[in-house]
Amino acid sequence: MPIHPTAIVSPGAEIPASCTVGPWCTIGANVVLGENCRLISHVVLDGHLTLGSGAAVHPFACLGVAPQDLKYAGEPTRCTIGADTTVREYVTISRGTVGGGGITTVGSGCLIMAYVHIGHDSHIGNGCILANAATLAGHVTVEDYAVVGALCPVHQHCRIGRYAYIGGGTTITQDVLPYSLTSIERNNHAYGLNKVGLERRGFTPAQLKSLRQAYRLLQASKLNTTDALAAIRATLLAPSDSSAPAPDPADTEHVRYLADFIASAARGIIK
Repeated sequence: MPIHPTAIVSPGAEIPASCTVGPWCTIGANVVLGENCRLISHVVLDGHLTLGSGAAVHPFACLGVAPQDLKYAGEPTRCTIGADTTVREYVTISRGTVGGGGITTVGSGCLIMAYVHIGHDSHIGNGCILANAATLAGHVTVEDYAVVGALCPVHQHCRIGRYAYIGGGTTITQDVLPYSLTSIERNNHAYGLNKVGLERRGFTPAQLKSLRQAYRLLQASKLNTTDALAAIRATLLAPSDSSAPAPDPADTEHVRYLADFIASAARGIIK
């Protein structure tokens, strides 16, 4: 395999012959690489780290490093990064802590841009984009196909719902609604449906219509969150008019998920 002579690879590291390890990389003893991984140069891989096939890691990224947590005492916690994920320059991804479940995960097909930090015990879904210098504290969950804008700090234990889009520079201290556009330009409020992003992902007109109706109840009805959630369930998921046809589950599956997300938000939602 092409390993540059300046790279330092610990005995025990598992590196398939299809991988490329560039100059000045450091790979720890408990690192496992999938097929066709590319470490460009000056990459640090540490701890019990697994990198999926086809992943690319750019210079000065540090993956699987010890968590920035004073309680961490060297336990053998883990970090996994999925297939075909690209990690750009100066990214740091910490492994988990015992108190937080012991693992940090990044899904497949993600783009993690320069200077991003992903704290311990965070979980990033598939197809996510974290733009330059997005900073995720520990225990953050980013669900599938969400986009976190540049320079966004995200508080511990926050969730970012799937297909959400967060504008650059937005401070996140509560859960971000799935399918939403959320931005500091609107005083850190969700200001609508991520319609363009959802259309690009193949959402049908009927699915978009049901989500728009749900968002109107959340944002334009002057109902508080509890009452808006009840209205969504009553009018869109279980119509009381027995003569009305039952909604197609394929058209309302995302509304049901949105309602469940709101109901389970321990930190509250950005509304």
